[in-house]
Amino acid sequence: MLDFYEFFAGGGMARLGLGSCWNCLFANDFDPKKADAYKQHHGGSAMHVGDIAQLLPHDLKGQADLAWASFPCQDLSLAGQGKGLEGSRSGTFWSFLQLMDGLKKEGRAPAIIALENVCGAITSNHGRDFSELVRAVCGLGYRVGCLVIDAAHFVPQSRPRLFMLAVGPNVHLPSDALRSDPSSLWHPRNLVEAKFMLPKPLQDKWLWWNLALPPERENVFADLIEPEPLGVAWNSDEKTQALLASMSVLNRAKVKAVQQTKRLRVGALYKRTRGGVVRAEVRFDDIAGCLRTPSGGSSRQTVLVVKGDSVRSRLVSPREAGRLMGLPEDYKLPQKYNDAYHLVGDGLVVPAVAHLADHLITPIARANQQATLAFAA
Repeated sequence: MLDFYEFFAGGGMARLGLGSCWNCLFANDFDPKKADAYKQHHGGSAMHVGDIAQLLPHDLKGQADLAWASFPCQDLSLAGQGKGLEGSRSGTFWSFLQLMDGLKKEGRAPAIIALENVCGAITSNHGRDFSELVRAVCGLGYRVGCLVIDAAHFVPQSRPRLFMLAVGPNVHLPSDALRSDPSSLWHPRNLVEAKFMLPKPLQDKWLWWNLALPPERENVFADLIEPEPLGVAWNSDEKTQALLASMSVLNRAKVKAVQQTKRLRVGALYKRTRGGVVRAEVRFDDIAGCLRTPSGGSSRQTVLVVKGDSVRSRLVSPREAGRLMGLPEDYKLPQKYNDAYHLVGDGLVVPAVAHLADHLITPIARANQQATLAFAA
């Protein structure tokens, strides 16, 4: 069995992705509603509800093979105000780092650290925040590599996220864990550029992770739609027509083109502000847009069902949102719509985590565990 700590745990989606071979020694989240969802699915023995800044190393029992931290993204996102790692939310990363430093001083540093955040972290403050992230983790003695994984490889949702995977200086790596150059699939141009903008000492600690190709996705957005949704109601004809009227000429043409096929099509719609005007934008490429939390004025995603002249609309249901994140059907979501949508929209796509775990994190942890046992013998 492999052990891990889960920080900024939310509803426990990292734990779901890591799978049954991983044992959670400690989980933490500041939000009691998210923590309740975590406890309902995983049990409450590992969950500590509270501010990470108040935690001390002695609060974390044992020695974990992995520390996972999906720290808040708001100050690093493109929609943020440029506060970056100095912001009150994304800046909680420093509290996590302080805990890792404390564990290191006690001889309990995790072999692996995994960080997850929005891709805006790569370019935030002209790349300075990314450089600070790498500098901070390398400063603890870790070697670092990053990947951008789009959830669309696994579920019908466009959701690219940055994953930083760091390993300790003496961690044994499987022979196929690294590659000599970046992969066009997992290492987009802006990430490659960010790597080569790092100071030379940090570049020397950089690793190009060799992540396996994703499996072929088996479903589309329409497959996840509930015929009789729970927790949401269909919009009135008047509200649906108002949505259509708020579309640009280009987006209205998309709807008309789908209507002309006379086939049932399901689209995903968001309201966005363009030039000070709120516009509805729709896509019919069988993929949903990126789920967001409903806080801060963000639009909630709408389902648009079109068949000939018939056009119906409603919000994505909580269960549909859960499916877009790869949550199991037995995962109990909060009863209130906004609570459920916030939990899900702020979370991790379970199959994306599982792919990273199955092909990199778990093999590295097991190889390191075996090497440690062999050395002790």
